[in-house]
Amino acid sequence: MSTRIAFLKGHGTENDFVIVPDPENAIDLPPAAVAALCDRRAGIGGDGVLHVVRSAAHPEAREMAAEAEWFMDYRNGDGSVAEMCGNGVRVFARYLQRAGHVAEGDLAVATRGGVKTVHIAKDGDVTVGMGKALLPEGDVTVSVGERSWPARNVNMGNPHAVAFVDDLAHAGDLLAPPPFSPPTAYPDGVNVEFVIDRAPGHIAMRVHERGSGETRSCGTGACAVAVAAARRDGADPAVTGTPATYTVDLPGGTLVITERPDGEIEMTGPAVIVAEGEIDAEWLENVAL
Repeated sequence: MSTRIAFLKGHGTENDFVIVPDPENAIDLPPAAVAALCDRRAGIGGDGVLHVVRSAAHPEAREMAAEAEWFMDYRNGDGSVAEMCGNGVRVFARYLQRAGHVAEGDLAVATRGGVKTVHIAKDGDVTVGMGKALLPEGDVTVSVGERSWPARNVNMGNPHAVAFVDDLAHAGDLLAPPPFSPPTAYPDGVNVEFVIDRAPGHIAMRVHERGSGETRSCGTGACAVAVAAARRDGADPAVTGTPATYTVDLPGGTLVITERPDGEIEMTGPAVIVAEGEIDAEWLENVAL
């Protein structure tokens, strides 16, 4: 390993990431190293790590290499592996554009949640095809303190529990994962969204991201919230033949989510690279011990 490892820092609606370019998958990033990189006092700081690898070079992505040259090997801030990160995909695409690997227009990105279609617009926004939502059956409840709410179970390649509340402050500090029941609903944990209405087709949310705590934004969470809101409002594009679009306000900014009649969900929002530099490889090796 070289003594220096290149990195960049970026964010999508203030959901921020450490970006580690590693086309040939030569850098070892065990959970402890990822957690150290994401530490906001002793590391670089971020909600997660975007490990940028060519699909053909990663054992989890080789089967997708014919569809997508690049694999987003995403890690949560605690070092755990995640299936997908919607804001992360936008920032990942912005990095590829900055590095000269892709240009404005369409591209495909491989993730553990499948291959995602991405469009980089001239105005700077990035649209990601997030796939279709799954709506598992069964009642789910989430709690904060003495309050409990029914939640909609939505899977966007990763699990979400969406609760509609009267006040976003009722979500509490969201430092610890909100309890949910039944425990069998999410055997590997869950992202929990708390949602209020602002106007027709306009909602606001806070989120506890599994493995990261409360974040300023969550792309898959915004998609899950939009789908849950549409069903609550009696809108199912597959039935009506009309797309359902929601503006979703998050602490870090605004995303626009559209569910099409074919079930595909598109998420549009900003993606920004704010800095780049070098990681000391010796430090990274030591913190990974």
